Amino acid sequence: MELHNLTPAAGSVKQGKRIGRGTGSGLGGTSTRGHKGAKSRSGYKQKTGFEGGQMPIQRRLPKFGFKNFNRVEYKAINISTLQTLAEEKKLTKIGLNELREAGFISKNVLVKILGNGALTTKLDVEANAFSKSAEEAIKAVGGTVSKL
Repeated sequence: MELHNLTPAAGSVKQGKRIGRGTGSGLGGTSTRGHKGAKSRSGYKQKTGFEGGQMPIQRRLPKFGFKNFNRVEYKAINISTLQTLAEEKKLTKIGLNELREAGFISKNVLVKILGNGALTTKLDVEANAFSKSAEEAIKAVGGTVSKL
């Protein structure tokens, strides 16, 4: 075997259709495009959503839904999570930096503390928002709540 006699495996390379190369090729004449009409002509481009004159789906279906652009999304963190974090890292103050270092939140995320679980250690908690139950639970143990 040498460079000048290398060939691909039999049947692995197909010959492309040579369209529009005369009637003898079998693919001349209309060049597999059928007769007349926009689709047979060069430069044809179908409009997006066009269904051949049938009423397109985006016009058949009614408008749907509403997206409130004033909505503020918070990452929810429960009191039970704060408790485990305080026990593991022996913290008395938990803010956004501590939650970020522990891997609970990512950068530029608003945090809301929720009241699910039990809190036994006194904590000073810093977050963007608190539920009423979470605020009460933190204050009941003697901790402080500060909103950013």
